[in-house]
Amino acid sequence: MRVPLRPRSCCVALSLFLLTLMLQSLWVPPQTATGDLRGLAPADQGGPRSRVHRLSLRLDALSSQVQRLSRERGSTPSPQQDLTQLLLRLKDDHGKLVRSMEKELLLMSQKLDRLLQRTPLPAPQEHTPLPALSQVCEVPDHPSFPLCAGKVEFLRASWRSDPCYAFYGVDGSTCSILAYLSEREEFCPLLPGHNRTAPPWKHQPAQEKEKALIRADLSPLYKLMGSGWGPAVKFMWSRIERLAARWTKAGEKVWRKISHRSPSQLRVLLFPGVLAGGGGQSFGEMVERGGPLGELVQWADISAAFFILGHNLTFTVSQGHLLSLIGAAPGRGSCPIQSPIPFDLIYTDYHGLAQLRGVMGLSFQHYQCRFRVLDSFGTEPAFNIGEYARQRGYSTVWGSWGLETQQYMTMFPHTPDNSFMGFVSEDAGHGRQAQPQRKENIAVVYGKQAYMWQGKERYLETISQELEIHGTVFLPEGQPSLLPSFVHNHGLLTQEQLQQLLRRAKLFVGLGFPYEGPAPLEAIALGCVFLQPRFQSPHSSENSNFYKGKPTTRQVHSQHPYAEDFIGKPYVWTVDIDNTTQVREAVKAILSLEVNPFIPHEFTCEGMLERVYAYITHQDFCSTSLPTWPAEGALVVQLAPLGQSCISMCKQTSLVCEPALFHHLNNPAAFKRLGLTCASTEEEVDHLFPAYSPWGRRCSLQKDRLLYSCAGAHPSYRRLCPCRAYQPGQVALCPGCL
Repeated sequence: MRVPLRPRSCCVALSLFLLTLMLQSLWVPPQTATGDLRGLAPADQGGPRSRVHRLSLRLDALSSQVQRLSRERGSTPSPQQDLTQLLLRLKDDHGKLVRSMEKELLLMSQKLDRLLQRTPLPAPQEHTPLPALSQVCEVPDHPSFPLCAGKVEFLRASWRSDPCYAFYGVDGSTCSILAYLSEREEFCPLLPGHNRTAPPWKHQPAQEKEKALIRADLSPLYKLMGSGWGPAVKFMWSRIERLAARWTKAGEKVWRKISHRSPSQLRVLLFPGVLAGGGGQSFGEMVERGGPLGELVQWADISAAFFILGHNLTFTVSQGHLLSLIGAAPGRGSCPIQSPIPFDLIYTDYHGLAQLRGVMGLSFQHYQCRFRVLDSFGTEPAFNIGEYARQRGYSTVWGSWGLETQQYMTMFPHTPDNSFMGFVSEDAGHGRQAQPQRKENIAVVYGKQAYMWQGKERYLETISQELEIHGTVFLPEGQPSLLPSFVHNHGLLTQEQLQQLLRRAKLFVGLGFPYEGPAPLEAIALGCVFLQPRFQSPHSSENSNFYKGKPTTRQVHSQHPYAEDFIGKPYVWTVDIDNTTQVREAVKAILSLEVNPFIPHEFTCEGMLERVYAYITHQDFCSTSLPTWPAEGALVVQLAPLGQSCISMCKQTSLVCEPALFHHLNNPAAFKRLGLTCASTEEEVDHLFPAYSPWGRRCSLQKDRLLYSCAGAHPSYRRLCPCRAYQPGQVALCPGCL
């Protein structure tokens, strides 16, 4: 059965519906007319003013629905010509009707305002600003705010998806949405009568900063960190306490170098995200079962370094505490924070970075220049920008954060695109005079988990012919040992017990995994020689489960590249562990040596304090200016051969690639100074540039400075490389850069 529709009758029906809706909303029952609001829901306790507001919301919702239906119907071609005309006339009549109703509502609102002048209004909540009642809000079409309309439509449909929107006053109406989008997120122009100011979370009050003075007492740091966070934090706390005397002595030395500069005290938040939440509890439990300790060593040393340097430190591994510290709005993290972040720097890891992004909303991007990310494996620029990584095949789970690559801070200086933070290597002294220790014919194997020993029997058996083999493998109670019978296993040892064993040992034996941990350096500092495997095929993301998915193209040739490249013989020997003759000869040569304890300066307390001070003094990723540290005078320009990275090129000349100096090479004059003739010069987005292609004499400049890369290499390009010298034992700093 088909019922013909007439446009006029349809509009009359719509008018009657709107009139009925208005009368229902404006009717005041006798009990509320007398002012008795007991027993009413909170939404009904606003009196006539609230009911008019609800009517406005209903009209607004109805208007949106009719507009949507009109668009849907208008976009679908109909073979019925009369139906098309009907819809067009209905849309026109609807617009006139809505404008008429808006005028009536304005008049009615003004009358109600006069009637209710003596009625006290409840105090407005701090974070629920609502537009004036008499205001009719239309979505603006403003060229300076092209995303406004889309954001309004999004919030109309999804404002209930996160309680934070209601917390900031959004109630589904166009006015409340526009108020939020203009005052909290800056996607829309301000409503009439509102003054232009930045969102509250951007207001950074000027504060008089105190001077940072070297501290000699670490006991307040123990209280600040607490011991109630579990075994992981307890491990960090005990490490700081064990090294306290060395930190204090190093602080005095560094102060003599920097006291004339009067550094300001910074507010620093330390948030090891790996220890937060349920995952953090699991990680903490692993500490007691032989789990990885490298990250905890680094977090402990960073905490001590900042405290010794006199800065205002906040430490937390609690997600709830983090929310209160940064002023996150209650909800699911879709909204910006409530007020400016009270920290100059936030040190975290990839886990913490994800948690911060999940609770900061739009403000995450505003404050990301203050983040410093502890990143043990390193992040190369090609993986750093999401869109670029997806287009070029560099997308990984860990990458695409879009930070300055020097905001990633590594445990070893293996990725010059990042900043080398490091840690402190413990030695036999602990700040007191070390006593001579007689070495025995003992070898301690580096590997606390039984799986690390699998397939290494011949290698260890060869060593056992010259030395007594000791292990520190964690074995669950009741589980039989799968270690070779010639191994003396001590089980999991405390740090003090392990150091006592290493003081007796002559050799510290690497099995190939874990990669680049702190233990080999601590063994060398206790007078051991480190014997490690050389990989027949370099380990990388293509053949190693550990590196798979990591944002790096590194080719790792041995278990500990830093120990091999920066320390070397007589302290570090790298061998083919499948060649028993080579292993046996290396062990015999090591036994003939008299090796004293050794620590590279950059892994001492003094070296780490120098590095941390230099970073927080000179690195400013919030500035829009080009970096000025290191100074241009430190630049040594090198032209790499085809297919060679700047890391490799600088290393060949005993220099290091410095990404902060790339901008000095990103211009046509740099090519001329190198004697290159450019037939064409183009600016492109590519992590290989600036570079020169001899085919066609093509000179390519970098368009996106976040893609300056020391690591990139391609057979078609000769890279322009910014190299620099470095201080002996301190690769992070050029001569005179402190």
